[in-house]
Amino acid sequence: MDVTDPLALEHQVCFALAVASRAVVAAYRPVLEPLGLSHPQYLVMLALWERDGQSLKDLSATLHLEPATASPLVKRLEAVGLVVRERSPHDERALTISLTDTGRALREEAVQVPATMLERLGMSLEELEGANTFLHRLIASAQQASDPVPTRSTPA
Repeated sequence: MDVTDPLALEHQVCFALAVASRAVVAAYRPVLEPLGLSHPQYLVMLALWERDGQSLKDLSATLHLEPATASPLVKRLEAVGLVVRERSPHDERALTISLTDTGRALREEAVQVPATMLERLGMSLEELEGANTFLHRLIASAQQASDPVPTRSTPA
């Protein structure tokens, strides 16, 4: 490994994150299949189990997704009877996403997913908690770094 090459693929955090993300999502697939959920759908359900009755806008923000990306996920969950989409009585343009009884009941089956994944990944709880803490710091730093650079106004 050439530590002097700043462009070496194995030195790129973006590469490691992309590969890790694909690998972790693939490890979730067989665990989520019996629940009838894809990984993105599982994330939507986690957000709704935490706080039911969210607007599509709030749900999208929670998941760090554009509403146009979250909307098809919600539609698929509605098609299988796990959620309902309703127009807000306060704002005709806003959609409220709520769990159905079936969606709430699915939580009881999903409660085993974290322990199953801990076992599948072969890592300790402390290791995964540390990784999660680090990744949340990295997300915050990356979001801050992606903010537009303020432009200087030229005095008249």
